[in-house]
Amino acid sequence: MAIGRPTITDVARRAGVSKGAVSFALNDRPGVSAGTKQRILSAASELGWRPNLRARGLPSKRAFAIGLVVARPARLLAADPFFAAFIAGVESVLAQHDLALVLQVVPDEAAEVAGYRRLAADGRVDGVLLTDVHLHDPRIPLLQELGLTAVSLGRPLADSPFPAVLEDDTAGVRAVVDHLVALGHTGIGHVGGPDRFIHGRGRFEAWRASLANHGLAPGPYRRTDFSAPGGARATTALLRLSTPPTAIVYANDLMAIAGIKAAGQLGLTVPDDLSVTGFDDTLLAQYVTPPLTTVHVDAAEWGRLATRTLLRLVADGHAEDVVMSVPRLVVRASTSRPRPTPRPTKK
Repeated sequence: MAIGRPTITDVARRAGVSKGAVSFALNDRPGVSAGTKQRILSAASELGWRPNLRARGLPSKRAFAIGLVVARPARLLAADPFFAAFIAGVESVLAQHDLALVLQVVPDEAAEVAGYRRLAADGRVDGVLLTDVHLHDPRIPLLQELGLTAVSLGRPLADSPFPAVLEDDTAGVRAVVDHLVALGHTGIGHVGGPDRFIHGRGRFEAWRASLANHGLAPGPYRRTDFSAPGGARATTALLRLSTPPTAIVYANDLMAIAGIKAAGQLGLTVPDDLSVTGFDDTLLAQYVTPPLTTVHVDAAEWGRLATRTLLRLVADGHAEDVVMSVPRLVVRASTSRPRPTPRPTKK
């Protein structure tokens, strides 16, 4: 029985093989038969062997960690259920490989740049995940300059050497608009995210194009910051117009849920007076009143795919783009036919 922390030598002795064979098997390299590899893995499990990440990192200059720098106020990020599910997906993959996530939440983009510079200077990560991708993302040349490899969630318009995990926002928004038009809505508004983000611009363009496909002019819209307070303010502004929309397409669930409350404060009932749709199908969407019609996106799968792609890029020096499943519409009780009579609105 090994005394103290078990070593590769202990595993080799238990499995009846050489230390070289153990190294090959534990690092998933060719050179040992399937039967021998299984015997080695079983021996490692029985002994409770775990890799010494510090020792592994010295010869390979690996950090055995990946980084994520998020430029959002912490109070807003904490309220975003999509982000929590995404991180859960990231961690589920890292746990399988005994790797760590270095997460930095910073208040603005200047602090984000400083965060990447610290990660590169300290050699704390092997690569980073790039979220909230901009149309013309200044972080792409920055990461190239710093020698950091990356995987982005979406592809910027400008050239990027990094692989991306891609989602077809257009299909999801088109399904929402088709649903609302089929119910009889013609005045369909939009509450979107910042225009500089690809998902903010993409969902806005999809909303506008989908209405045009039905021969409808786009209704009123407001851009905000993807937050619940921003969604509430934008909703109030739209509903106080002289001709308010009868339905609002929101760019995420958080703003849509806030929009339902804002409508209620103006004396409107969802869905009788206003139909509301979200995007993401976060866990809360099915539990609000009324349950939210939304576009289902698997945030945890985003995290898993992005992390696997980054680990493949780090290991092999190359990885292809990954395309997620097409988002699907989930119809719940927050949408209905528009009310034929004028709606009451508190001023």
